[in-house]
Amino acid sequence: MNKIEHIGIAVNDLQQAGNIYEKLLNTAVYKIEEVLSEGVKTAFLGVGTNKIELLEASTPDSPIAKFIAKKGEGVHHIAFEVSDIRAEMQRLKDEGFVLLNGEPKLGADNKLVCFVHPKSANGVLIELCQEVNRD
Repeated sequence: MNKIEHIGIAVNDLQQAGNIYEKLLNTAVYKIEEVLSEGVKTAFLGVGTNKIELLEASTPDSPIAKFIAKKGEGVHHIAFEVSDIRAEMQRLKDEGFVLLNGEPKLGADNKLVCFVHPKSANGVLIELCQEVNRD
């Protein structure tokens, strides 16, 4: 794992949360995108080398909708940048971690992603992210 890539925060209203975090962090949302496969709309803010990802459910049965219904708005996951997502997935499986994905998926912000089950990481959902090469 190279570094923390971003912290994901589940929100009910992306526009409202974006306004709050723009004021809080004194920076603008630099990207908004929808990830249809996950039923989520995302907004990214950058602070120095760090990023915050705001996540709003775009479908009522999405993981974010279920998370908010169960736990309310708040920190949803911590994402770590990796150089080789498949190798990192195998390493974690060998260490006994439970992965929520058998193969990496295309996620937001031009990344391949895979999630580690929260039960494997003291209740924290962990996301692995690898930049997609666009050659």
